[in-house]
Amino acid sequence: MLDGFFPPLIIAGTAATLMGWRRFVLKTSRPAVDLAFVVALMIVAAGLELGMGRPVTYRHGPVRLWSGDITSDQNSQQIADPYALTHVTHGAAFYGLTWLAMRPASIATRLLVATGVEAAWEVYENTDTVVERYRTETISLGYYGDSLINSAADIVACIVGFLMAWRLPRAATITWVVLFEVMLVFWIRDNLTLNILMLVYPIEAIKAWQAAI
Repeated sequence: MLDGFFPPLIIAGTAATLMGWRRFVLKTSRPAVDLAFVVALMIVAAGLELGMGRPVTYRHGPVRLWSGDITSDQNSQQIADPYALTHVTHGAAFYGLTWLAMRPASIATRLLVATGVEAAWEVYENTDTVVERYRTETISLGYYGDSLINSAADIVACIVGFLMAWRLPRAATITWVVLFEVMLVFWIRDNLTLNILMLVYPIEAIKAWQAAI
């Protein structure tokens, strides 16, 4: 049952419920309330991923802050890896999208919406359907889902990216997003743009180039 669009729909429902409770019951926006919102979403996402069989931490060794080898079985299992940078970019993208779609809303409300979208993506990314898609159509041939600590760190990375985009000038944000994308191409032959492309419309020439890393 925890496959396909069902898990992200649970996250969406949870986020909508929490947003309604925040607006109509509490009728306030305080940092403590917003932090509780974020933590609640992360707990629900972790529970869903646990139900999908994803490990809490790396199964075959100690917990590490960083794993830089994307061909290692520690990729997506330790707290952070090169793909964490793509989640920082998620945050910048969500900042821009919420600015376009929710301009009258407070920055806190927009951040919570972005967190909900990121949490929904994290659980969807860890469904068997998407894991298998990654394994067959992208560079992630050995991918078997994220650990819970990696997934939680990705959500935090998205929040960091959102806040960076909020506080920095637009030109600076565009610059660091482009730099991240270019750096990742040279570093791991992958980035957010290629990741999306290869999931939606796989190209064999790109797949072969990435596999030669």
